[in-house]
Amino acid sequence: MMTRSASKNSRWARMSAVVLALTLSLAPVAVSRADESWPAPETLAPAGAVSGTLFICGGGKIPDDVLGKFAEIAGGPNAHLVIITTASETADSADVDSRLEFWRRLQLAELTILHTRDRAIADDPRFAEPLATATGVWFIGGHQQRLTDAYLGTRTEKAIKGVLKRGGIVGGTSAGAAIMSPVMILGGKEEPEIGHGFGFLQGALVDQHFIKRKRQDRLISALTKYPRLVGIGVDENTVLVVQGRRISVLGESGVVTCLAPVGDKPAVSETLLKNMEEDLVALYRAARARIQPRYQFDDEKLESKTAGGTLVIAGGGDVPETAAERFIEGAGGPEATIVVITTANGDRPAPDARSIAWLAEAGAKNIHFVHPRTKADVEDPALVSLLRKAGGVWFTGGRQWRLVDTFEDTVAEAELHALLARGGAIGGAGGGASMLADYLVRGNPVSNKDIMAQGYEEGFGFLTGVAIDPFFTQRNRFADMARLKRAHPRLVGLGIDEDTALVIKDHALEVVGKNHVVIYGHQQPGGADKNVEFLFEGDRYDLASRQRLGPPRNTDSETPTVPVVAESDDDPEPQPPLACDE
Repeated sequence: MMTRSASKNSRWARMSAVVLALTLSLAPVAVSRADESWPAPETLAPAGAVSGTLFICGGGKIPDDVLGKFAEIAGGPNAHLVIITTASETADSADVDSRLEFWRRLQLAELTILHTRDRAIADDPRFAEPLATATGVWFIGGHQQRLTDAYLGTRTEKAIKGVLKRGGIVGGTSAGAAIMSPVMILGGKEEPEIGHGFGFLQGALVDQHFIKRKRQDRLISALTKYPRLVGIGVDENTVLVVQGRRISVLGESGVVTCLAPVGDKPAVSETLLKNMEEDLVALYRAARARIQPRYQFDDEKLESKTAGGTLVIAGGGDVPETAAERFIEGAGGPEATIVVITTANGDRPAPDARSIAWLAEAGAKNIHFVHPRTKADVEDPALVSLLRKAGGVWFTGGRQWRLVDTFEDTVAEAELHALLARGGAIGGAGGGASMLADYLVRGNPVSNKDIMAQGYEEGFGFLTGVAIDPFFTQRNRFADMARLKRAHPRLVGLGIDEDTALVIKDHALEVVGKNHVVIYGHQQPGGADKNVEFLFEGDRYDLASRQRLGPPRNTDSETPTVPVVAESDDDPEPQPPLACDE
């Protein structure tokens, strides 16, 4: 059955009659329950960000202003909305009208009510036609299997995905929420019954009425079978909004994100309340990292060493003149090809920006500025060719996660290691400095306040067994580094101040600049707050032996006092989100 409010009502009345006749003549076919064709857990790899917008409501009474937000995203008075009533047992009768009152009150360009229980009709191009121009699709509640029985694998499902692909919005409540993920919970209390969903939200497993009906155990049980998926429990009167890679919460209650228990790692959950945000890709990566960690930072054989060539690691602010000279020298001199990668900055910086102008001021004559934003950009043959002939590469400051998403497992990343192996130079400042290490700090895409972010914990690895934190004293990051050392005591932590840099060749670290570097040495578990050493300009340190080089000197009068580290996760000095963008 299809009804449509538009300027050409008579045409759609005729089509509705045809569709209704077909509806009465054909029987429904059930297809959604899990069977032998159900994909193996390892094939359910997370996708990236979603196209368009998903508006996932956990059931109950949805506030009118929240539903109004759905219509606004769909285009407001220009919106073409399709409401699918099939999940409701009243969809075949006039009783369903009470569920449509809100939508009929809105001032829209077009409103279509779509329903059939017959897959043949759902696969008919005439039935799916309203979706070709729809800007938004809404599923009312009921039972989720009615939806998948009718539409899964049909032209209607494909057309709904087309709405998302062209930037529209798809939403639903209760059953309309359950069908959002590729794995769908059909029912059950603690032990869920599993079926196929539509997969609008790849990499996730959605449950609804979540807090109200105490469904956490049910979701965790489902996740144990599919641990690569991120569990998302949406409570009643609450909406999860997914736009790109950002998820946010509207309404009266909360949304719970869950990661499956893996081995000796317990399940992890976080509750997001109104106006709180999380990063979808970061959740996907965290789920994957729990199953297949790419690197074991607590390996007893972990050694601190460099990858060859010259590394210049600046802590933010101005790059010291000596560091600039040493970088250009390591790259092959003023005539050498130097590539400046500004990806971490987010926006491409202006040519006279402080973060890049210093290189020309220091004498470099052959500078190439690149700003790849995607893996496809990084794999561009022109960029790969440029890196192959480069003598030096510099990473500007910004957000570390952008570099991870762009360079991880690419030919360009391999070329960076090859550059160092042939004796070239690589350097970075701020967030670009953190990426040069083995362990990546502050990789959380939502905020750089968290020094550890599961799934975003691996840098380029030019310095193995090392973690680098910039802006160190200025942003009072002592407690953060001690927290990291308690979690991974075999790492060497390097806290680098602003206007200060490390020049590293072979195993030797040399400090240049006006402030200092704090080294949290490699030690056995239990000594995270000890073995802290301050290095000043001119000091050298050997990573292999973990000792300061040169004659001893009296630094009692100039060595700062290490702040007392409380056994707490509280930030000693609250830092603004996106601080590394500076």
